[in-house]
Amino acid sequence: MDDEIYDRVIYLADPPLNEPVLVIGLEGWIDAGLGAATAMSTLLSTIETDVLATFDTEYFIDQRARRPVARIIDGVTSELTWPEIQLRYGHDRDGADVLFLVGPEPDFHWSDFVDVAADAAGRFDVRLTVGLGAFPAPTPHTRPVRVIGTAPAASAHLLTVVGTMSGEIEVPAGISAALELGFAEVDMDVVTLWARVPHYVASMSYPQAAAALIDGVARISGLTLDAGDLRAAADETRQHVDELITNNPDHRSMVKQLEEAVDADEGAPAEDLPSAEELAAELERFLRGEAD
Repeated sequence: MDDEIYDRVIYLADPPLNEPVLVIGLEGWIDAGLGAATAMSTLLSTIETDVLATFDTEYFIDQRARRPVARIIDGVTSELTWPEIQLRYGHDRDGADVLFLVGPEPDFHWSDFVDVAADAAGRFDVRLTVGLGAFPAPTPHTRPVRVIGTAPAASAHLLTVVGTMSGEIEVPAGISAALELGFAEVDMDVVTLWARVPHYVASMSYPQAAAALIDGVARISGLTLDAGDLRAAADETRQHVDELITNNPDHRSMVKQLEEAVDADEGAPAEDLPSAEELAAELERFLRGEAD
C-alpha cells in the first residue's frame, strides 16, 4: 500500500486489544427497514465505546452529497458538525474486545478505503469481521426475520452458521462487497449478514430486522450482545402492521400467500431461501423507490 494512504486514517488511541471482532455498519447503501442502522445504534448504545481512529473526511466523503450540519443560535453560526467515519472500540458484556466501523459509506477512493480498513484490522489482530445489511424480500411480517450471509470464497465456511441464497445474481454493490474481497486478500475472515425484511414494510423502521442482525452477530462471533430493547419495539411494530393489514383485504391475502410459501419451505435447507430471482426482483423494486 502507498505510504501516503496511511495518512488517510488518524489513530487516536492504542488500546491493548485481544483478537477483537470488527462489526461494520456504514450508512448509505441498501438498508431495508433501517435494520443495519438500528442494529448498529443499539450496539453503540449498549456498549461503551471510545474513538480509536478517524478517516480522512476530505478524501473519502463528498460534502455536497453528505453536507455538514450547521449549529445556529439566535442567528449566530457557531459550529459545523462534519460527517465522519470512525473506528471505535469497546467490550461486550463478558469483556471480549469488539471494534465498530461506523459512519457514512465512502463516496470516493473505495480501493484506498478498503486498504486502510484492512490495515487497521490487521494492526489490532481482528479475528473476524462482520458486516450488517438488510434488503426487502418476499416474506411476511408474521414470521421471524431470517438472516442470510455473503462472504468471499475463503470465508465461505462462515456461511454454514447462517443461510445463503441459492443461484447466481448480479446487483449494484455497496462498500460491504469491496470490504469482503479486500479483507479476503489479506487472509482475514469476513462475512456480511443480511436481514430479509418484508418488502411491504421496507420503507419504515423495522426493529425485528435489527434484533435478528444482532442475534446473528452474536451467533457467528461468540460475542455476548443485548437486543432486549429492540424486542419490545418489535412487538409494537408488529401490532401496528397487523392493524394496517387487517383493514385491507388485498393486504391480508398477500400476507396469507407469503405465510403459506414460507411455511411450505420450513423443512428446506436455509441455503435454499431466498432464490436469486426473488432477491433480484425485490431489490430492483426497492432501488426504484417502489417499496411502498
